[in-house]
Amino acid sequence: MWEGASVAVRLRGVVLPEGEMREILVDAPGPEVVVAGGFILPGLVDAHCHIGIAPGGAPVTSLEQARELAIVDRDAGVLAIRDAGSPFPYPSLDDDPELPRLARAGRHVAPQRRYLPEIGQEVPPSEVAAEVTRQAKAGNGWVKLVGDWIDRDRGDLSPAWEDDILTAAVQAAHAAGVRMTAHCFEEHSIATLVRAGIDCVEHGTGLSLDVIDEMARRGTALVPTMINIETFGHIADRAEGKFPKYASHMRHLQAGFPAVVRAAYEAGVPIYAGSDAGGGIDHGLVAQEMLRLHAAGMSTMDVLRAGSWGAREWLGFPTGADFTVYDTDPRDDLRVLQSPSHIILRGRLLS
Repeated sequence: MWEGASVAVRLRGVVLPEGEMREILVDAPGPEVVVAGGFILPGLVDAHCHIGIAPGGAPVTSLEQARELAIVDRDAGVLAIRDAGSPFPYPSLDDDPELPRLARAGRHVAPQRRYLPEIGQEVPPSEVAAEVTRQAKAGNGWVKLVGDWIDRDRGDLSPAWEDDILTAAVQAAHAAGVRMTAHCFEEHSIATLVRAGIDCVEHGTGLSLDVIDEMARRGTALVPTMINIETFGHIADRAEGKFPKYASHMRHLQAGFPAVVRAAYEAGVPIYAGSDAGGGIDHGLVAQEMLRLHAAGMSTMDVLRAGSWGAREWLGFPTGADFTVYDTDPRDDLRVLQSPSHIILRGRLLS
C-alpha cells in the first residue's frame, strides 16, 4: 500500500553511483518517515517493456489491465518504463502517481501479414513513412518499427521492407521529432537501420562487428533483451518441421548472442536493460535481465548504470524522487536487485 501523500521521506545510506554515505530528503509536507541504512539506487528502469500486451500475447483490453501490469514492474523496483510498442493506447496513465514513469511508442509499424496478429499496425511499403508519422503522435517520444520477421515464402528471417523504405522510416521519425527504435533479429535490417541513423536497436542478435563499430561511432543504443533471446531454442523447435532454415538461423543467433553483447559493450555501444515483458515474458524481471548482462561481460557498475541512472538519463527521467533501497550492496552481488527493501516513487514511500 502507499503511505500518505503528505509524508516526507528521509533516506540515510550509501548512495549510488557515488558510493558515498549521505542523506537524501524527498520533500513533502507533513510528518517525516526515515529510511535508515542500506544502499540507495535511482529507481530501476525497464527499457523494453510492453504493458499494452497481456500475458499470452493479446493486446490488453482496458486501462486497468495495463495498470496492473505496470504495478507488477513497480513492485519489483522498476520506477521507469519504456514501452517499446503497444497495441492498446493508454496516454492517460502517463501521469498516474502510482505507476512508473512512462516513455511510450505507439503501435509497432509492421509489414503486412508477417507479424504478430493484432499487435502491429500493418502497412504496405508505400505507407510506412506516413504510418511512422502517425504513430509518432500516438507515443510520447518514441516510434517502434519491425525491422525484420520470418518470411514464410523464403522460410527464414528477412527484412520487413527494402532498404530505401527502412531508411525513409527513420527519416520520418526524426522529422516528426521523435526517436525511433526497431525490432531486429537478422543481419541485414540492423545494418541498414543503423546506417540510416536509427536511435536504438532492440534485441540485435544479427549484429556484426562492423555494424557494432558504427553504432559506437554514432552513439546508437542497444537493448539486448537477453531473457527474450533465451526463448529462441523453443521457437526453433516449433518451427523445425515447416521452416528448417529459419529454425537453424534462430539457434545460430541465440548461440552467438552473449558474444555479440560483449563485443558491443567492449566497443562502447550504449547498452540498457530491457526485459521484453509482455506476451511470453513475465513482468518484473528486469533485475534478472541485468544479471544476464553481467554474465555476458559487462562490469557490475555498468550493469547498474544500464538499469538505473544511465537509462533514466537516456530516457529523460528525473533522478531526484525515485529510489530503490537495498539491505546489502548490489555492487557486491547484483542478485540483491531482485529484493528491494524500500521503494520510493515520485517522492512517495511504497511499503
